Amino acid sequence: MPIVIPEDIPAYAALKQENIFVMNDERAFTQDIRPLEIAILNLMPTKIETETQFMRLLSNSPLQVNITLLYTESYKSKNTAASHLERFYKKFEDVKDKHFDGMIITGAPVETLPFEEVKYWKELTEIFDFADKKVTSTIYICWGAQAGLYYYYGIDKQLLPEKLFGIFPHKKYIDQHDPLLKGIDDVFYIPHSRHTTVDVEDVRKEKELIILSESEFTGLSIAKSKDNKKIFLTGHMEYDRNTLKTEYERDLAKGLPIKPPYNYFKDDTHTDVKVTWTSAANLFYTNWLNYYVYQVTPFKF
Repeated sequence: MPIVIPEDIPAYAALKQENIFVMNDERAFTQDIRPLEIAILNLMPTKIETETQFMRLLSNSPLQVNITLLYTESYKSKNTAASHLERFYKKFEDVKDKHFDGMIITGAPVETLPFEEVKYWKELTEIFDFADKKVTSTIYICWGAQAGLYYYYGIDKQLLPEKLFGIFPHKKYIDQHDPLLKGIDDVFYIPHSRHTTVDVEDVRKEKELIILSESEFTGLSIAKSKDNKKIFLTGHMEYDRNTLKTEYERDLAKGLPIKPPYNYFKDDTHTDVKVTWTSAANLFYTNWLNYYVYQVTPFKF
């Protein structure tokens, strides 16, 4: 089954071109099925690219999924047209009395700031409280994962000596047989692009958290709360083929100190990309929708 999105959102045309099953609102209303309601709090500056990436992953499922895009009212993006936000996004105030089957909270380019100094921190903590009470399962990504670990468990982030940038191998804990990683290889790859990290040992000490995967390169990669309501993903499984390439070329053009992304380009020309992470990404999000959302969410809230 498809994701249900407006026909005039940029992601619709992009996904149709890729032969991904999307459905407009009018057709969806004629189906006698209770779709999953998924909210995406998009904190990334490249909102159109990010929303398309997540819609691509959430469409790879037999379930019908309604997407609600959210943005923070306390800080509005300078990189996305206001008309796009007004047409396709909602404020938290608009949905705070609703329930959602699932939620995704993205990363954000504010990782070197103390959490309390982020302009939308207060609003974000209200959304965290909302997710804890009114969402069946929430995925927190990259800086969003660091923010969630800090807010819920007091685990602070740490500055890295240099940017963690590239495609890194991760090992899953095969003895756990966790359905979130069902079908994913023992070693799988995740893109990372960040200046900060959390100490995996701090996470290991927290009795309410379970580590599902880590890496000798990146430390913690995937953890979850014991009640399955919170999933913390330190990398960016949603990234497209050229996301890191675009970021690398952007930083080079700005004269910033940046190394080529690790294990990403095919050769030293830094032009062609080898994609090694999308199979695991599709399985991860399909498993989340199936085992952590669909099979446990109530038919009526």
